[in-house]
Amino acid sequence: MRFMRLTLALAVMIALAIALGAQQQPQTPTQKPQPSQPPVSPDAQKPSTTTTGAEKAMQAAEVRPKESRGFDIDALDKSVSPCDDFYQYACGGWLKANPLPADKSRYGRFSELAERNRWVLRDILDEAVKKNATGVERQVGDFYAACMDEKAANALKTKPLDPFFKELNAVKDHVALAKLLANWHRQGVGGLFAFYPQPDPNNSDMIIANFDQGGLTLPNRDYYIEQEPKMQETRTKYVEHVSKMLQLLGDSAQSADAAAKKIMDFETALAQASMDRVKRRDPNARNNKMKTADLLAIASNLELDDYLAGLKVATPEQLNTANPDFYKQVNQLIAKTPLEDVKSYLRWKITKQAAPTLSDEFVNEDFRFDGQVLAGTKELEPRWKRCVTMTDEALGEALGKLYVDRTFGAEGKRRMTELVDALAVALEADIKQLPWMTEDTKKKALEKLAAFNRKKIGHPEKYRDYSTVQVKRNDFTGNVLRANVFEASRQLAKIGKPVDRSEWLMSPPTVNAYYYPPFTEIVFPAGILQPPFFDRRVDDATNYGAIGGVIGHEFTHGFDDSGRKYDAKGNLTDWWTEADARAFEERASCVADQYSSYTVIDDVHMNGKIGLGENTADNGGLRVAYMALIDTLGKDPELKKTVEGFTPEQRFFLGWAQIWCENSTPEALRLRAKTGPHSVAKYRANGPTSNMPEFQQAFSCKTGQAMVRENRCRVW
Repeated sequence: MRFMRLTLALAVMIALAIALGAQQQPQTPTQKPQPSQPPVSPDAQKPSTTTTGAEKAMQAAEVRPKESRGFDIDALDKSVSPCDDFYQYACGGWLKANPLPADKSRYGRFSELAERNRWVLRDILDEAVKKNATGVERQVGDFYAACMDEKAANALKTKPLDPFFKELNAVKDHVALAKLLANWHRQGVGGLFAFYPQPDPNNSDMIIANFDQGGLTLPNRDYYIEQEPKMQETRTKYVEHVSKMLQLLGDSAQSADAAAKKIMDFETALAQASMDRVKRRDPNARNNKMKTADLLAIASNLELDDYLAGLKVATPEQLNTANPDFYKQVNQLIAKTPLEDVKSYLRWKITKQAAPTLSDEFVNEDFRFDGQVLAGTKELEPRWKRCVTMTDEALGEALGKLYVDRTFGAEGKRRMTELVDALAVALEADIKQLPWMTEDTKKKALEKLAAFNRKKIGHPEKYRDYSTVQVKRNDFTGNVLRANVFEASRQLAKIGKPVDRSEWLMSPPTVNAYYYPPFTEIVFPAGILQPPFFDRRVDDATNYGAIGGVIGHEFTHGFDDSGRKYDAKGNLTDWWTEADARAFEERASCVADQYSSYTVIDDVHMNGKIGLGENTADNGGLRVAYMALIDTLGKDPELKKTVEGFTPEQRFFLGWAQIWCENSTPEALRLRAKTGPHSVAKYRANGPTSNMPEFQQAFSCKTGQAMVRENRCRVW
């Protein structure tokens, strides 16, 4: 869904520690990082319902995925030695048995579980639609029913956009432009720059206003700037896509082509003004507090005082500007760009962001580019899947409460709490025995570990109240906009007030987990606390490798190249001695070099600097999880037994590798390498294990085999 609700946009991107496809370009105030949009066959103007491929996709979409197990012996490929390619050994059988569905660009164990969750949510929503529900159930049911009314969307065509176009046409100067942006941002329509509340980087107990870069449509700035042939080809297709969308609005081909080129030039200028991804990884680079008057002065053409007034935000005396240079350059860009060209860009932004909620021709063209060109997906997801996702995005904790009531039990939370506590003990032991860290810095590290909030497991204690959001069964676009306005108002009201540390940044059904630096917390929604990540039916060894590795990953994020710069209270503070910081950087550079050497597809490599936080967390998290397992095995000899021919240590590593089993299109692999901080599946399995002598010992690997690195990397 492109009309997106306001969140702590930058904070969410920092926090999504194992997110599979979070966008890296910061979002505008009313936007939320989203996975790629679901897609359509290449040249179609309507979804194909007659081709064999489409029929197969539809049939597959109507088959409820089976529940998997934490350790799946059928997933193995025993024709390959675990010492040569552990990922293929652990996942080869699964990869063969689970070919990529037509409506997916990537399909793995994460998406397998997400699909099962989506079926549970569909059951909940279908029941809510059919019965005379009340309260929360009525809200989510009506939202879903309105979304599912494809006939109504086709009848309306572009009518939902008329109020936006009318407002845009009335803009005659920069003051009016600023007021329009404020109104659009409140409704989930992004453009030009980003504004959102966030915990003060230097006082995490308070919320501060933050202006950030934004306004791009392609995945990130690299897509506008890099000169490699594939990127140039993507830019050409993007301009064609913009033109086709404008023609769907009624523009002539000639007029649309001309406008598309100007829009591309304008977005390229925004990209050139944006901070690159490596620099943005440093939270200190985004920490630029200044007097509001100083920002208004350097960005006078943006009329930010009128923008804030339009948001109904009292102009603060001080705020944070994540990228001051962006505002200096965009100030010049606005001055030299004809107002009509800026309006043309905004007309494109509202059209693009609304496309998934409009008639079929817009949905299909949106998919053709986002789904097929960028991600290589063959078929558009069935409408019910898209509508389940949209309902979760708009009313996440309302739908999430119904999900938790149906799926999550006290026993699961108890066992998960035990695992989290065991990992904390192991990480404490790890820090104490680090040979490269001095005692003073160790003391600070242990203080931070002790400060971690690790109680957010499953769901919030108190769910968000959406009772003021008006939801109608016959007004899908209106429902989305009203949900956006509700969320925008909720977020903007935080500015200048104490933080609410009980807030969750993910809905309960989400198959993910995160570490959030300002709160010094790790969070595990109910959605991920199921097989293959957490399986109550299997032994501890497998769970320690799977969900234990995830828990360790999130803990380690507090001590990766970015997280280490926050202290125990969640403030940006340098608590490292100069010698310890240098020792950390030396070890981290080994990890960066290791992952930069991995080829993703063709001549495209991972970027080890961009992925340093995730890869450090994978390596440290798996090592800490292994320490916790060994401690557990030492307390109970019964746990040391061999199961299905595998020792506990072997099952631990297989538990880790098998959560990453995934088939992908070539385009999705390229997209992941160009946008992600997360490594592709193969290297999330092989990267950490190849650094661990414990893996070599568990599988009796010999020096010189591929899974035994000569230059092993270790930070934590």
